[in-house]
Amino acid sequence: MTAHVPTIRPATLTPARPLLMLGVAAGPLYVAAGLAQALTREGFDLTRHSWSLLANGDLGWIQTANFLVTALLTIAAAAGLRTTLAGGPGAARPRGARWAPALVAVFGVSLIGAAVFPADPALGFPAGTPDGPGTVTATGLAHLAVGGIGFSCMAAACYVIASRFAREGRRGWAIYSRVTGTAFLMSFAGIASGGGAAWSTLGFVAGMVAVWCWLSLVSLHFARATA
Repeated sequence: MTAHVPTIRPATLTPARPLLMLGVAAGPLYVAAGLAQALTREGFDLTRHSWSLLANGDLGWIQTANFLVTALLTIAAAAGLRTTLAGGPGAARPRGARWAPALVAVFGVSLIGAAVFPADPALGFPAGTPDGPGTVTATGLAHLAVGGIGFSCMAAACYVIASRFAREGRRGWAIYSRVTGTAFLMSFAGIASGGGAAWSTLGFVAGMVAVWCWLSLVSLHFARATA
């Protein structure tokens, strides 16, 4: 992943770089804010509870704000990717340049959806909630739906950008992107079918951290290409 970085056409420099740097910040912000809450909120168990549950309770506004801010940063990254991918090597094949940013943008929009439609309280969280899966509401179903769409699009973005890297001869970046997309999909499938098992919950946390790291690193890679 240390191969030569292409120079992007000068016309793309001004708008792309600051937008991409916002994308660099998205992952660390989301993970740091989520982990800080997971380790300090009363009754929250990293082996049982998904981070979406943090949007419930008196301090739920923190996770809601986390969703919204990282959503805006992710959409900014998508805009930066759109400008950059359209101007570098591989521009003769515009489909990747069009689809990868669109897929990342949908993931960003899904985070807004997650903020608007919070997950239902469950599994004893927030404190005082009965143990067990709890009542599934229309809001909770909407949260699952927007999450499923966003996760699928983000995994697809990993594969689309992997193809871009492969065309440029960046084998390390291509492999890294495909592995991240696959791991993210597997972690999502695991939590969807794991029935609240610790392995599935922790696996999904690992998948989320992996995909956020990927977005930050890819954003940084293309931001450097505009320098």
